[in-house]
Amino acid sequence: MPEGPGTGPDRELLTMTRAPIPPPVPEPRRRRYLLCPPTHFAVDYAINPWMDPGRPVDGAAAERQWRRLCAVLRGLGHEVATVDPLPGLPDMVFTANGATVVDGRVLVARFKHAERAGEAAAHRRWFAGAGFRPVHTASLVNEGEGDLLVAGRRILAGSGFRTTAPAHREAQRLLGLPVVTLQLVDPRFYHLDTALAVLGDDQIMYWPPAFSAASRRLLATLYPDAVRGAAADAAVFGLNAVCDGRHVVLPRAATGLAAQVHARGYRPVPVEMPELLKAGGGPKCCTLELRGA
Repeated sequence: MPEGPGTGPDRELLTMTRAPIPPPVPEPRRRRYLLCPPTHFAVDYAINPWMDPGRPVDGAAAERQWRRLCAVLRGLGHEVATVDPLPGLPDMVFTANGATVVDGRVLVARFKHAERAGEAAAHRRWFAGAGFRPVHTASLVNEGEGDLLVAGRRILAGSGFRTTAPAHREAQRLLGLPVVTLQLVDPRFYHLDTALAVLGDDQIMYWPPAFSAASRRLLATLYPDAVRGAAADAAVFGLNAVCDGRHVVLPRAATGLAAQVHARGYRPVPVEMPELLKAGGGPKCCTLELRGA
């Protein structure tokens, strides 16, 4: 059964940290997510520092890890929809990069690298077939929720490696929310969702060294009480997490970060996704939220 509050990992974490009873956080909200099976997942090229085409990938293990993530999300009460994987698109499993959805409005990605360009059309067809309106396709390089994270009634937007800063203005116009531009400076954290996760409308967790000095100052102003991750947790993609307002689904290896969010009243739900990490992906990379579906 999927882990949830009061089960396996939570008991282990409580024992490990001997933490006092944490403060309450808001009730989780039921979410709807779009995922894609890793049927064609492979590391056939290198477009980020994590990818090494010479390193073997265990496709069966990737499938098990992905199915476990789906089971965990469903076990927490969320709906999981799937888009069909297409041959020749090994990174399509990372659906978070395919679009951003706000109040039913969809902005489909325009990928920087030719290797991923075909994913945009696949996502556009899925959203049109699922009845979403309107469905826009970005005219500028924009890699979906990889770089556009909805935080309450604003969008935190990454730039520096993939999504361009001018694309942020297009996203603001088409999605109807103000956009806050943040500059990424460490190529290992090439998308915003690898270095920052939204925990609630007014709360985030992030790894400060991934950002420029100006962006660190901005984040400290907007979120003075944010959870700041450590280097060891960032290195295992601990910030690439999915939160429903209470439960934080994050890589099992990010134990320090799990303890931090638990101390804030959240419920860490660890998952293991080492095969997907070989391509620079984790729980959030595989999970696109369908807001207002």
